[in-house]
Amino acid sequence: MQGGLVEAELVALASAGATALVQQMAGEAWEQVRGRVTAFFARRSGGDPEVIGEELDEARGELAAAAESGDDDATAEARTGAHAEWKNRLRRALRNDPEAAAELRALLDELDQGSPTITRQTVETHNTISGGVQHGMVIQAGSIGSLNPGSGQGG
Repeated sequence: MQGGLVEAELVALASAGATALVQQMAGEAWEQVRGRVTAFFARRSGGDPEVIGEELDEARGELAAAAESGDDDATAEARTGAHAEWKNRLRRALRNDPEAAAELRALLDELDQGSPTITRQTVETHNTISGGVQHGMVIQAGSIGSLNPGSGQGG
């Protein structure tokens, strides 16, 4: 246990932070979020805020390029990759600095409340299954990777 957080809580908080970060990369309030996240990581790592900001911009650029390609698989892969990368970085920051959890929770609360300084983009999705009765698997996911239905193996 580190700073009052058990590993499961730490991973859940890091995952929530990464999810919010990746969502905000596509939003209009990105510059404000970027500044807050850059400062968060710079305080924890002693890293150069300019370099951290460039890393965030690179991830955002990759997401935008994938979205602009029109390839849903590429977009999902880019989102999954960005989420994994920033989740791991947040998890390390939370592990190394017990006070980081309170700051990250405050930022997430601010995003959830849609504060005047930071707005959260919401996307509504509706899925429909058509073509009759489905007797096999129906899977809804952003990205699954490799899935071989009926083989008992997935990736």
